[in-house]
Amino acid sequence: MDRFIIRPYTKKELALMYFPDSSPRTAVNHLMAWIRRCRPLLERLEASGYEKTAKGFTPRQTGTIVEYLGEP
Repeated sequence: MDRFIIRPYTKKELALMYFPDSSPRTAVNHLMAWIRRCRPLLERLEASGYEKTAKGFTPRQTGTIVEYLGEP
C-alpha cells in the first residue's frame, strides 16, 4: 500500500479513504461524526481556521486529523 501523503483533501476524498466501502455522503457523515466526538481534535481544527461549512482540509488540518485518528 502507498504511504499516506499529508496534503489538502476535500472532505469527500479524505472520508472515502477512511470509509472506502461507503457512499461519499455516508463517508463524509461518518468522518465528521468522528471529528465532532473527539473534542481535542475539533478544537485544534477550529484553532487552525476550520469551519464546518468548509469543503476540505488544509495540509495542517489533514495532519491534525491523522494525528488523532491515524492514517486512513
